[in-house]
Amino acid sequence: MKQLNVGLLGIGTVGGGTYTVLTRNAAEISRRTGCNINVIQVADRNIDHAKTVTGGAVDVTDDAFAVVNNPQVDVVVELIGGYTLSKELVLKAIANGKHIVTANKALIALHGNEIFAAAQAKGVIVAYEAAVAGGIPIIKALREGLGANRIEWLAGIINGTTNFILTEMRDKGLAFADVLGEAQRLGYAEADPTFDVEGIDAAHKLTIMSAIAFGMPMKFEQAYTEGITKLQQTDIKYAEELGYRVKLLGISKLTDAGIELRVHPTLIPEKRLIANVNGAMNAVVVKGDAVGPTLYYGAGAGAEPTASAVVADLMDVARLSSASVAQRVPYLGFQAGQLNDLPILPISEVSSAYYLRLRASDKPGVLACVTKILADRDISIDAMLQKEPDDNETEADIVILTHITVEKNMDAGIAEIEASPAIVGKVVKIRMEALGK
Repeated sequence: MKQLNVGLLGIGTVGGGTYTVLTRNAAEISRRTGCNINVIQVADRNIDHAKTVTGGAVDVTDDAFAVVNNPQVDVVVELIGGYTLSKELVLKAIANGKHIVTANKALIALHGNEIFAAAQAKGVIVAYEAAVAGGIPIIKALREGLGANRIEWLAGIINGTTNFILTEMRDKGLAFADVLGEAQRLGYAEADPTFDVEGIDAAHKLTIMSAIAFGMPMKFEQAYTEGITKLQQTDIKYAEELGYRVKLLGISKLTDAGIELRVHPTLIPEKRLIANVNGAMNAVVVKGDAVGPTLYYGAGAGAEPTASAVVADLMDVARLSSASVAQRVPYLGFQAGQLNDLPILPISEVSSAYYLRLRASDKPGVLACVTKILADRDISIDAMLQKEPDDNETEADIVILTHITVEKNMDAGIAEIEASPAIVGKVVKIRMEALGK
């Protein structure tokens, strides 16, 4: 039977899961691929840990370049993260004629264009299913399963840490800072959670999905990114009263003017399936012109869920490595040279509905003034919630849901509202998405 020799860079959480799945399911994998996939070398800075995980069954080194330069290695699995050393290692492995499997979303989002071009020239495969949404096969769905469709939009909960935090804020009525501490204690959030809570991790993943969906190069630097650190429990509660859930969504849409590429907190109608994705789970909705909306749900992180995608990529390499470049599925689903350099819309040009919360003096005429400011900019109101002031208070919350308008018009209206002497502090603005047909 054919042999595929694997060099594993990093044997931490995902690397250890990958080694476990490959070993435990070796017979099943061979039955499916007609190939024995064997890890023959592992690189990790912690050699003792690597030897413990592998049980001394493979060669272990602390020199990652020894793996990418090993003539016996057919496929390099990059699981070390980051995008400096990992980029150097991947490009060196490609230059050496080795196929690549990676779970590194930052590497693909920032340097995918260069890596794919190098692989195309060398005739090797780069597989990256595990880079987005862990064990959910969303890359394969976009690139192959939905290949007959013109993708119209996609929206995803693609960061488990932030979804866990928002779920806890809603269910337990806690503030962001309190839930973040809990998430760190439970291991859902890193000691430095910036990449997760500021939406950067989600933007990496959205960039990759958008490139495949719309046949364009990676454009991470143009993605609008807004995290959840400024979200208040008050707004989550008011959204619930109005029939909405707040989620950190990655959204990309094809419009006549260009592509929307944005990550931010979003109100979603509670009747939508994706609004009920809770805890650390991930989900992606993709709307194709032929198939309509489709939903992909599952674990977005973890040792074996992510390993499931890594091993599936290795199986694809085993099946496709003998095929010519022209017979393989293109890296972004479109033939090389056929990508469109579609413009990314600035957030000011994006159209959305909005949730607004303002703190106003409890006196006549305030609400009429606010509605006039919005009407003057052709911003129509869909729903309104006016809270009674507490005892001995002279101010009250007003919550407004608007119909769809252009963001720059909304921002201009908010600036005028905030300038009114009857308004206290800043207006809270959260975008809304119906995610319907």
